[in-house]
Amino acid sequence: MTWLGQKPDPEPTRPIPPATAVSPQVAPHPIPGESGENMEMPKVASIGTSVHVKGELSGNEDLAIEGKVDGKIALSGYNVTIGQTGRVEAEIHAKSVVVGGLVKGNINAEERVEVAATGTMVGDIRAPRVVLVDGSRFKGSIDMDTESRTRPLVTEPAASKATGNTSAAHDHPSANAGATKS
Repeated sequence: MTWLGQKPDPEPTRPIPPATAVSPQVAPHPIPGESGENMEMPKVASIGTSVHVKGELSGNEDLAIEGKVDGKIALSGYNVTIGQTGRVEAEIHAKSVVVGGLVKGNINAEERVEVAATGTMVGDIRAPRVVLVDGSRFKGSIDMDTESRTRPLVTEPAASKATGNTSAAHDHPSANAGATKS
């Protein structure tokens, strides 16, 4: 550096190492399970746009439908997705169902049912969580009562069981409307 008329210090010379062939550094491929990540792809069966299935579908993996299905779909514990081109006329039993196409039939889901903006659903839905996205079409009823699935319907009041009286008339006020008390 030159400062007030002084001569610059010479730069020390560094020896230049001989050129060697440089091999590109390649990142090692991850070994599944080594870093704690799950590298396994989920199993999803697919029914393509040109496929038409009639009958009962059951299995142990998720299902994506882009074609046509007539009958019954029973995939308890697994997900069913009906794509935009999917057409289903069936009763569906699954863990969760996403309707992006057309479904005519009832849906029973363990977790949730979603009718997407492109979806049309004609039938009844029974699930603890139901999502109807803006633009979706739905005609039917929705039952989100999860308790009624886990316990049987009580046809006889508990009080009549204890007394041995099986007549439901004494528990129902309208049944006693014309009765006189003695």
